[in-house]
Amino acid sequence: MSAAVSFWNASDGVKLAYHELGEGRPVILLHGLFSDANMNWIKFGHAARIAADGFRVIMPDLRAHGQSGQPHGEEHYPRGILARDLRELIAHLELQDFDLGGFSLGSRTTVEGVGEGLRPRRAILGGAGLEGLRNWKRRKTFFLEAISMFDQVQRGDPHWLSIQFMKSQHVDRIASALLLESFEDAFMDWLQAFTMPTLVVCGSEDDDNGSAEELAQALPNAVFREVPGTHMSSVTKPQLGEAIAEFLSA
Repeated sequence: MSAAVSFWNASDGVKLAYHELGEGRPVILLHGLFSDANMNWIKFGHAARIAADGFRVIMPDLRAHGQSGQPHGEEHYPRGILARDLRELIAHLELQDFDLGGFSLGSRTTVEGVGEGLRPRRAILGGAGLEGLRNWKRRKTFFLEAISMFDQVQRGDPHWLSIQFMKSQHVDRIASALLLESFEDAFMDWLQAFTMPTLVVCGSEDDDNGSAEELAQALPNAVFREVPGTHMSSVTKPQLGEAIAEFLSA
């Protein structure tokens, strides 16, 4: 079973893509920075595993990623643009009752979406820690530095792995930098909106975004699950999709 790709136009006219797999209860899954729906959710079988439990898995390519538009005008990257795109996609698909989650930047976008009023039945925050949400500006600066030093960095530099991943994903550096500039630190009161059951799932060697256990403890109604891997490798492990499927089906 392969995922179907559809396109729609956001309110500013940018053409955005989303991938779908399976039938049943809708669950929206958002990918991480410099990645796309295929890399995070489809390629390693997570979407198929979740769909097998009777879910319609909806996976957008975020603006400036994957098959979605990658405009170069600053006007297309206002503060909070990814959460706005998410709300517009939910309206476009006329979803009333759905689950929602993400990995890394996808988790950050989920936190903003729920903090600003989205009410999924269940939520999933993958590859996310409390400190990372508090200090997205610091993480943003790191990636902007990586983009600016794209062709000069040597192996061993802290930016090296991020740059190699960007190269492997054929990232549009101009669009990515504009999107990064739109990010702000998460408001901590957004976390109090997570009154729905929430899964915090993170790799055993993933401390890129701070402590996931600390994040789970800060949420009103969360459980923590550890899966194998680092921030980069945990998305390749079947345990990630398994944990999400089990949580959604419980």
